Amino acid sequence: AGKQLMKLSSWEPALCSSGTGEGASPGGAGLCLSADNGNTIGAVSLQYCILLFVFYLITVYSDYAGYPFPTAPPVDPFAKIRVDDCGKTKGCFRYGKPGCNAETCDYFLSYRRIGADVEFELSADTDGWVAVGFSSDKKMGGDDVMACVHDDNGRVRIQHFYNVGQWAKEIQRNPARDEEGVFENNRVTCRFKRPVYVPREETIVDLHLSWYYLFAWGPAIQGSITRHDIDSPPVSERVVSIYKYEDIFMPSAAYQTFSSPFCLLLIVALTFYLLMGTP
Repeated sequence: AGKQLMKLSSWEPALCSSGTGEGASPGGAGLCLSADNGNTIGAVSLQYCILLFVFYLITVYSDYAGYPFPTAPPVDPFAKIRVDDCGKTKGCFRYGKPGCNAETCDYFLSYRRIGADVEFELSADTDGWVAVGFSSDKKMGGDDVMACVHDDNGRVRIQHFYNVGQWAKEIQRNPARDEEGVFENNRVTCRFKRPVYVPREETIVDLHLSWYYLFAWGPAIQGSITRHDIDSPPVSERVVSIYKYEDIFMPSAAYQTFSSPFCLLLIVALTFYLLMGTP
C-alpha cells in the first residue's frame, strides 16, 4: 500500500528535546514540525533558524531603497555678500578701486541689525586674516577687535582680540555666533553676529554706542595673525552708528592721487605758475 499523506493544515512549533531518536534535533534543542495526529515529522535546530533569519534580513534590507545608509548632511555653501543693499538695509565700507564690490575691493565690511544682534560681513584680498576694530579714537590701542582667520586646514575661524598698544592679544571670551567663513579666489570672507548689548567689560564694547571702525587685513602663519599688510590701515572718518546705514567708499593709495586736497592745490598752483610765466 502507498504511503498515507499527513495533514499539515494546523501546527505549532515546539522545542524538541535533544537526543538521538527519530525526529530528534541534532546539536540540541530545535523547532519541531508536527502533524495533526501528533507525530513529529521534522526538526530544525535553533541555531540554523536564527542564521536563516539573519540572512533573510540582510538579503531583503540591503537592497531596499527605503532604507538607505545614513550620510553626512550637506554643507550649505557660503552665501555671497550682496552690495546692492548697501546704504539701504545695511551699512557698508569699501576700500580699493572705485566701484569695487565685496569680491573686488581690497577690503569690504558691512553691518546690519538683526533683532538683538549685529551681523557683520568682512572680506579682504588676502590669504591670512581680515578684521574690524571698534575704537574710541582713530588709533590702535585699547580696541575691541573681531578677526576672521584662515588657518592651515583651509578653515576660516572667527576670533576675538584686544589691542594692547600695537599688539593684538587673543581673548578667549568670544561674542561671535552664527559664524561662517570661506577662503576662495585668494580672499578671506566671513559672516558672523554679535550682540548689541553686552555686560560691561573692558575687552568687549557695546555696539549701541558709536565707535570709530578700524579696518585691517594681513597674512597669517599657521593660523596666527601677523602684522597688517599696509603701514596705515584705513579708519572711518567719523564714529559709526549701527542705527544709520551708509555706503562709504574709501579709495586705496593707488587711487588717491587726484582726490587728495593737497594734490589738487598743487596742480592748481602749478597750472597758474605756467600760465603766468607764458609771454
